[in-house]
Amino acid sequence: MMSYKQIAVAYDGSNLSKQALQHAARLAQAFNSKLTVIHAYATPMLNAGDMLLTAPSNWTQEYVDYAYKQIDSAKTLVPAGIDADFQTVEGYAAQVILDCAERAGADLIVMGSRGLGAIREFVLGSVSHNVAQHAKIPVLIVK
Repeated sequence: MMSYKQIAVAYDGSNLSKQALQHAARLAQAFNSKLTVIHAYATPMLNAGDMLLTAPSNWTQEYVDYAYKQIDSAKTLVPAGIDADFQTVEGYAAQVILDCAERAGADLIVMGSRGLGAIREFVLGSVSHNVAQHAKIPVLIVK
C-alpha cells in the first residue's frame, strides 16, 4: 500500500483549495504524514507603455497582508495533532508550489482544480495543470 510521509498542499483560500487542504489533512492523519501548506502570491506589475513598474509599496503591503490572512485561515483547517508547516511565498504559483514541495521533500502534492475556461486554459494554462505536468511526484487534484 502507498504511504506518504510528506504532503505538500497548495492553498489560496478558494473553496477548492479548502477542500484540497481538508483532503490532505485526512491523508496526513491516515498515514501519519507531515503537511507543508503553501500559499503563493504575486505582487502586481503595472504596464506603463514600454515599461513594467512595480506597484506602489502600499499595494504591495496589502498583497502581503492578504497572503498572511490566507495562511492564517489555512491554519484553522488543519486538525490538532497533525504536524504542519505553513509557507507564504511570493512568485508564480505553479513554480512556488513545485519549489516548496521539492524543498520539503514532499512525496505528494495536493491541490484544487481550477476551471479557467477552454480559451484561457489554452493560452495561459492553469496552475494545477502546470504543476501536474512538471511535478516529479504524484499530484492529487481535488474537484
